[in-house]
Amino acid sequence: MTDINFQRAALQLLRDCQSAGLTHLPPPSESLAVPAPSEVLQAAPETIPENVHEQDISNETLEAVVNTTPENTLPPENRVAALAALSASVSQCERCQELAETRTQAVFGVGNPDAKVMFIGEAPGADEDKQGEPFVGRAGQLLTKIIEACGWTREEIYICNILRCRPPDNRNPTDEEANNCREYLDGQISIIEPDYIVCWGSVAAKNLLNQETPIGRMRGKFFEYGRAKVICTYHPSYLLRNPAAKKPVWEDMKLLLNDMGLTPP
Repeated sequence: MTDINFQRAALQLLRDCQSAGLTHLPPPSESLAVPAPSEVLQAAPETIPENVHEQDISNETLEAVVNTTPENTLPPENRVAALAALSASVSQCERCQELAETRTQAVFGVGNPDAKVMFIGEAPGADEDKQGEPFVGRAGQLLTKIIEACGWTREEIYICNILRCRPPDNRNPTDEEANNCREYLDGQISIIEPDYIVCWGSVAAKNLLNQETPIGRMRGKFFEYGRAKVICTYHPSYLLRNPAAKKPVWEDMKLLLNDMGLTPP
């Protein structure tokens, strides 16, 4: 890895740790072994230390198991560390040569590591690539309004994308790129264990659920992915071009809220 890529990776890791809720890192003398995503997902359950706090990040914490069974759910402090470890792998990823060479930084994900709801979009755009956070451009501002209309804040949910790098000219991700990034997406889902997932747009729905059905025919109903219920709806960028689609999106949000036992504002 070149010096400039190393610097970008280090800066991205620090941003992702901060977004995940970390407030302290170990002193430089403590060696942090950053596991690959597969190692994060396959570590033995007995490696999870009890009563670990954010200021006590250790190798054992970074290798915390991602166990999706309800009786052995990761506590929030272990989820933070597991996400930080996965983010470290993402920040150094060069699986997609074109994306690795053209990105400013990888865009991992932000939000509550204990979120009940996860939002999944397609890929970072120019603003996201610059700031290192998903959904911060015009579409992201509209998404924030939708979140607030549901009675939530962005900090209460978890937001990520199918891809963690911006495709040149904001083109759609290729199947190969989505497959290369799938391990990271599944890692985030396994760590957070959301009750509900919202796929924003056809790219997210197609790649998460392996569906070719048009998004207009997928919305208004629930699908399943692991233990999570999944709703598919139009992407906020589509709403910017087609304001009339805001009404069906709000119907999808009300369907989600009602299933959660919440009353739409």
